[in-house]
Amino acid sequence: MNHFVKGHLVFVLHAHLPFVRHPGYTTPFIEENWLNEAILETYIPLLRVFRNLKKESVPFRITMSFTPTLSLMLTDHYLQNGFRKYLKNLITLAKHETKRTTYDPHLNYLSKRYLEHFLDTESIFEEEGGDLTKLFLLFVESGELEVMTSPATHAFLPFYDSEPSIFRSQLKNGRRTFRRIWGRDPKGIWLSECGYTQKLEEELDREGFRYFFVDTHGITHANPRPKFGVYAPVEVGHGVFAFGRDPESSKQVWSSIDGYPGDFRYREYYRDIGHDLPWEEISPYLHSNGVRINTSIKYFRITGKTSDKGYYHPDWAMEAAGNHAEDFLRNRIYQAERLYAANKQPAVIVSPYDAELYGHWWYEGPQFIEFLFKKIHFNQNTIKLSHPMEAARSLPRIQSVEMKMSSWGENGYGEVWLNPTNDWIYPLIHSLSIRMHQRAHEFGSGTELQKRILKQMGRELLLLQSSDWAFIMKTGTMVDYAVRRTNVHTNLFLALEEMLTGAVEEDVLLAAETENNAFPDIRIEDFQ
Repeated sequence: MNHFVKGHLVFVLHAHLPFVRHPGYTTPFIEENWLNEAILETYIPLLRVFRNLKKESVPFRITMSFTPTLSLMLTDHYLQNGFRKYLKNLITLAKHETKRTTYDPHLNYLSKRYLEHFLDTESIFEEEGGDLTKLFLLFVESGELEVMTSPATHAFLPFYDSEPSIFRSQLKNGRRTFRRIWGRDPKGIWLSECGYTQKLEEELDREGFRYFFVDTHGITHANPRPKFGVYAPVEVGHGVFAFGRDPESSKQVWSSIDGYPGDFRYREYYRDIGHDLPWEEISPYLHSNGVRINTSIKYFRITGKTSDKGYYHPDWAMEAAGNHAEDFLRNRIYQAERLYAANKQPAVIVSPYDAELYGHWWYEGPQFIEFLFKKIHFNQNTIKLSHPMEAARSLPRIQSVEMKMSSWGENGYGEVWLNPTNDWIYPLIHSLSIRMHQRAHEFGSGTELQKRILKQMGRELLLLQSSDWAFIMKTGTMVDYAVRRTNVHTNLFLALEEMLTGAVEEDVLLAAETENNAFPDIRIEDFQ
């Protein structure tokens, strides 16, 4: 066994949700469950993994982005209380299931596991009064976890390089929000959708960001062509470094054909009792106005490619997760040795994923991470887990290049976020962004009320710029909600703009500030 490092594995999770917060409505917004599901199925399971590793004295390094909108929601009391209600309902449902399933020993066993899982989740959630950022911070402070930010509302920046105020307001509010919630300045930034455009380097440097991530072709199509491909970071100007996604490790997990999450032993995401049980039996627990939704209680495994599904066996799934962690590590070792022999320097292997893949979509994903990190520590000495700049500092030299626009979306550029399903939103965004820039100059030194109005206009504009609305329109799921959000933020912006010189509708202003309360420390000069 080699006793020196031939490769650095930079394991990256991108944790993001759009800002969804709707207090005071008699009809609940089921979209608020996006956060509830992510807390239950991804964020708290990841905390369990980090704690298990710490308890067993297993050193590890993992890098995570917590987008500003997600960080704001994790620290919001209304949404924390919403999760409490959501979880208490699941606990009640699980107790009901332990009685309903007594006719079948295996289903009864699974229902009891879910009940234990929900109760343990409740205990972890309440340790810091519902603020999960404080639980993650413990691992930040001890060095295992490095956290990054993103543009304020996950705007797809390449579409806005003609309007510098969008770059500035998105980056400044992204950094400021991160600093306030996480108590430190971020070294890196996850550019929304890995969307890169050449005009970003100077803006990133101005805000103090030292690194970001791009998809594979963002690096391989650079000029001059990087000598080491994606297996070393590149400098793109102003001392800012770009890290490229490794296609091999990505395919092993992401591939819909032969990726790990499709193993037949894993839990089937699409078979949930919220859809399977008779309506009269499950409806009291859904709180969804007649719409069937997932409950997170799922009794079946993937089984095969047909609709016939067998019962889920947790022990089979854990065996699969262990096997896949071993396979992933074996491939990274082989990859690192091959690249070291060719390049005569350690390879930097960047493996980035959406955080919600681990736990939410792939139920056993967090356990895969735990197995992988343990195997990296105990079973080999060829590769090591590293944070991005740790890996960069280990290299003897880093090449400077010029990169072109790219993203990690389908086909690698911008068509996911600009196509016939969503192209109508961009004239709105550009027009209002220009008007915000003008109004910030005209009224930035105005009365306190005008400044208050301007700040809320800025919040509405930032929320309008979220890439999530265009993405939802493209995928065809929850389209009505995405269209509604686009229209609401547009109309509120215009109504507020009229108040700068006309009658002030205090109730409209207050309602907007109450519901869309993101970025409490927003500044008018962000848009100037």
